[in-house]
Amino acid sequence: MSVTIKHALQDAHHVLGEPRSGEILLGFILRQTRAYLYTYPDKIIPEDKHQRFQNLKTKRAQGVPIAYLLGEKEFYSLRFKVTPDTLIPRPETELLIDTVLEILPSEQAKVLDLGTGSGVIAITLAKLRPHLQVMATDFSAPALQVAKDNAKQYDLTNIEFLLSHWFDSIAPQAFDIIVSNPPYIADRDPHLKQGDVRFEPETALQSGAEGLDDLKQIIKLAPAYLVSGGSLLVEHGFDQADAVQALFKTAGFHKISTVKDLAGLARMTWANK
Repeated sequence: MSVTIKHALQDAHHVLGEPRSGEILLGFILRQTRAYLYTYPDKIIPEDKHQRFQNLKTKRAQGVPIAYLLGEKEFYSLRFKVTPDTLIPRPETELLIDTVLEILPSEQAKVLDLGTGSGVIAITLAKLRPHLQVMATDFSAPALQVAKDNAKQYDLTNIEFLLSHWFDSIAPQAFDIIVSNPPYIADRDPHLKQGDVRFEPETALQSGAEGLDDLKQIIKLAPAYLVSGGSLLVEHGFDQADAVQALFKTAGFHKISTVKDLAGLARMTWANK
């Protein structure tokens, strides 16, 4: 049976309860823009592509994140491969990039990205500042492979990947900047059973009873891997700023500053050794 773009979108709207997901999935399969879909509503969709659309629509109805269905996600105007082995990049993490770019001591600075996941932080910095020396670590071999694949598409030569749980496998050395978006959700947080996070790796999300276990470890150990005056930047939950600032103080950091996202929520904290 021949199916037009218009009818496919109407059916997706009915099944999914909102139009945007259907538009994104069909546009992705047809390799066309949203404007094209509404400019040519009577175009017949090739049968093989319609079947693929049906399959993706069913998975989306089951709650599978669109980023995993597409296998990619935009971050800082760049495209990145994502898989269920990695966290889906969020817009608020772009705050880390903005702040690092503001405080870089030099174009040749050494930067460490802890828990790189799909590699968005490390790769974005390495691409925007090609003279940086960037190291990206993750304890998950599948996630690290995704990051390596993402680096290859941008032909980066100033980035090194290392399998490591936080600082465990890093040889003694000093970085100008250490940045991390670690797990920071409490183990029993009800949000873990809602939305996209249901499908994301637990190890990239959960961090103990208060969501602070990994942040505590990173902040405690970071000074040994920073140059004098070097900076540590971490993303955290919107309600964790006070606790994170206290961890920085205990570890001997100074000039501690918390940055809010566009919604006015405390999203990341950084300080100097």
